[in-house]
Amino acid sequence: MNIAIDIRSLMNKQRTGVGEYAYELLDAVFKNADDNQYFLFYNSYKDVSDNIPKWNYENVHYLFTRWPNKLFSLFTWLGFIKLDRLIKQKVDWFFAPNINFLSLSRKTKFILTVHDLSFEILPECYTWKRRLWHKALRPKKMCRRADIILTPSENTRRDVMREWWIEGDKIKVLYPGLSSVIGYPSNSAGRQISDNNEPRSEEIKRKYGLPDKYILYLGTIEPRKNILGIIEAYKKSLLLNDKYMLVVAGASGWKNEEVLESLEKTTGVKYIGYVKDEDKAMLYKNADLFVFPSLYEGFGLPVLEALACGTPVITSDRSSLSEVFGDHATLVNPNNISEISRAMKVVLNSKIETPKIDLEKFDWGKVAEKFLDLTNT
Repeated sequence: MNIAIDIRSLMNKQRTGVGEYAYELLDAVFKNADDNQYFLFYNSYKDVSDNIPKWNYENVHYLFTRWPNKLFSLFTWLGFIKLDRLIKQKVDWFFAPNINFLSLSRKTKFILTVHDLSFEILPECYTWKRRLWHKALRPKKMCRRADIILTPSENTRRDVMREWWIEGDKIKVLYPGLSSVIGYPSNSAGRQISDNNEPRSEEIKRKYGLPDKYILYLGTIEPRKNILGIIEAYKKSLLLNDKYMLVVAGASGWKNEEVLESLEKTTGVKYIGYVKDEDKAMLYKNADLFVFPSLYEGFGLPVLEALACGTPVITSDRSSLSEVFGDHATLVNPNNISEISRAMKVVLNSKIETPKIDLEKFDWGKVAEKFLDLTNT
């Protein structure tokens, strides 16, 4: 069977959550050593070959075009370019790990991953350019064209059904796995990252200028993540008096001028920017608390990563976060600063442990098996 895959989400040097999802899923799929032939497609006018993962398998093939990106998107949007026809072989399935500009032949079966509907549910969190871009993608039409839609949570599945009137039978929920840079599940449920590595711990503290005691947020710097709420809750908690620093990590996103200004001016808050994958596990493990009161998530990978590292978590009682992590984290109303502030103090001063999360539920190998089973239907 020939499976074509859109890997344009892997062209950036700094991967987002969507990029992590695409990489981890494909890496697990290719390790299955099946008889399928995989054709990985991307387009970029600039040379991005150094950013593209190199999978050295006989059944994995790379194809790319060098159109100017805007022109390529326009021609694809108009239907002049059919991505499956660029493969120059019969394509049985085309897989898009995220919503992007694409057009396919009618006979090619199509699997699409919809990560979340934040651009529909919280449009105020996006610039007008991003809102226009999302409309131009015509995601509702794309979902109707898809034979199978993958979502990372039941909450996102319900959102797709409600917002776009898509029949539920073709929407399949596949929880993502734990990132390979954080660790792997073991045979025992809830295995955490427990290796004592004092030299590495001190190295990370020196590299990012961190104290012994800190509260961590890690994610994109954009309005939906509610970082201003975290900063206000931190100030209200007076935890600085107890020597706790608030550390904010992540790539800069959009509509974040007010957030960046607050990060710079607030005493006790340190913004360390984008964190490389190899530093994440120890950054989580060193933290006394991880805070992630996002206004909306399709899944919430940083929460899973923090829990895997054994770090207590405060997160939202909204969207997928309560669904996936409700039994393992402290849930708060993300719009209630006082509630977030109280939760910070209670968790840091409490010795009560929440039940450890069963990491075997989040195994990319099992996700890949389910994905491949779907292509055999």
